[in-house]
Amino acid sequence: MSHLIAVGIGNTTVSFGAHDLDACGYGRWHTSFACETTNLDPGLLAVKLPQTKCRWCVASVNRPAEQRLADWVRAARPEDYYRTLCHTDLPLEANVEQPERVGMDRLVAALAANRLRDPSRPAIIVDAGTAITVDLVDASGVFQGGAILPGFRLVARALASGTDQLPEADSLFASQAPTVVGKSTVDAIRSGLFWGGVGAINELVRRTTKELSTNPQLFVAGGDTGLLAEHLSGDAVFEPDLVLHGILLAAGAD
Repeated sequence: MSHLIAVGIGNTTVSFGAHDLDACGYGRWHTSFACETTNLDPGLLAVKLPQTKCRWCVASVNRPAEQRLADWVRAARPEDYYRTLCHTDLPLEANVEQPERVGMDRLVAALAANRLRDPSRPAIIVDAGTAITVDLVDASGVFQGGAILPGFRLVARALASGTDQLPEADSLFASQAPTVVGKSTVDAIRSGLFWGGVGAINELVRRTTKELSTNPQLFVAGGDTGLLAEHLSGDAVFEPDLVLHGILLAAGAD
């Protein structure tokens, strides 16, 4: 069983990484891809996955989508080993109330950041997807919790559904940040979404850093963070596969 299929199932996106356990080192992927959670058709995965027996390791915050995937794997690939992670599977101490209620995406991202950080420095992890999370792993490697705020898409939908005249603006910022002073209603909304998000994250990072005795490393992950990372304070390191790397580490902790 030479391939590990790491799967991160979010509320908007599902990320897959096929890791060759024999030929690749840590963080090396045989193939990786993503799709929208609502369009998850496990049958289409067959052409992208190794044909040999595989070991699946899944971190999910979306139970219906995870159930669809689990049902397909068990029906279409009965020889494969399938496992859904929970917080007790992770080699990561969590100093929070009800650790079983913390999203697995937050925990596996923290696990990966804990591996990648300078051992003498804490790590702040920013993950921007459906929700934006700003979490802390202290210098001793303990997950200390963090903050959760709505992501760009949620805010855009809330503005449209909660008002009479505001439209739902495009909340994707793939290659260019919006101008601060929008010349149309849509442009003004996009400015508020992006720069409001940047401001909120920078303030959370600043206040978290203020509580620490050592300057932290900043890791940025998630589907909406590629452009965002350029505008965050400090030395932000963009790690798009942070969740998949954390799943890989959890799978190796058996």
